[in-house]
Amino acid sequence: MSVQTSLSERTPIVAEPPRTLRRCSARTTGGLLVRHLVLAVLALFTLFPVIMVVSTTFKSEADVRTRPFDLFSSFSFENLSTAWTQGEFSRYLVDSILLTVPSTALVVIISTMAGYAFARLPFPGRSIMFYSVVLGLLVPFFTYMIPLYFQLRSMGLLDTLIGAILVLTMTGIAFGTFFMRAFFTDLPDELEQSARVDGCSEAQIFLRVLLPLVRPGLGALTVFTFLANWNNFLVPLLYLPSGRYRPLTTGLYMFTGGRSLDIGPLAAGTLITILPVLIVFLALQRQVTQGFLSGAIKG
Repeated sequence: MSVQTSLSERTPIVAEPPRTLRRCSARTTGGLLVRHLVLAVLALFTLFPVIMVVSTTFKSEADVRTRPFDLFSSFSFENLSTAWTQGEFSRYLVDSILLTVPSTALVVIISTMAGYAFARLPFPGRSIMFYSVVLGLLVPFFTYMIPLYFQLRSMGLLDTLIGAILVLTMTGIAFGTFFMRAFFTDLPDELEQSARVDGCSEAQIFLRVLLPLVRPGLGALTVFTFLANWNNFLVPLLYLPSGRYRPLTTGLYMFTGGRSLDIGPLAAGTLITILPVLIVFLALQRQVTQGFLSGAIKG
């Protein structure tokens, strides 16, 4: 009897949670369900055009015309083959890579170096030069695209890959410099001072000490620049007029002419155009998220 009494005294009594806590937990669960439902609906609206493009691409020609809104009613590579061969999307894909990859690399390299210089190197006129670069964000491309056309023609760079790459690079440096300067500015000065005490040169401080710390910003800037240059339509259309070099955006535009009824090949061309963008974004999604989070925390 004494043993049972002692055990009962030592056993903790679990109190029933108050009603207010149960009500709060129920409200929290209900709020999460509503949020998830809203997000699912928004995701469905966002992905529906992409799903329709994929479904139309892999349909047979008969199903595209008779049942255009039925999802995945048939399976055929006919539309892809037509777009890849007759539409010359294989050549357009190569031209897009030749335009986008060098211009993206140049924007990331120049913007990173400029952001480091404006954030960490004291020199006369630094603020004036920085705001002069950032002024490029306020000037629309439409205001100087025609004078730039004649300037490229006078320099012999019109209708060349180098000229188009330089224009794409120029349009992205202002935002890239502003973006990377924010990351370099928020790094502590003690890292730079310790590196100088250890005998590091300015190049070693930039490459070995500070550059690895802004890797999320580099990844985010790479994705932003790649998407902007890959989807750019106006620059190739204006500065590559002969059609010798034609990326996917202008190639899809030219392929559309006279093919208003060939919905299947058009959908296949659209899929070829957006597929590399999706692959790059999914591959670098973690870097983009880290870049957003770093900017939010630092801001």
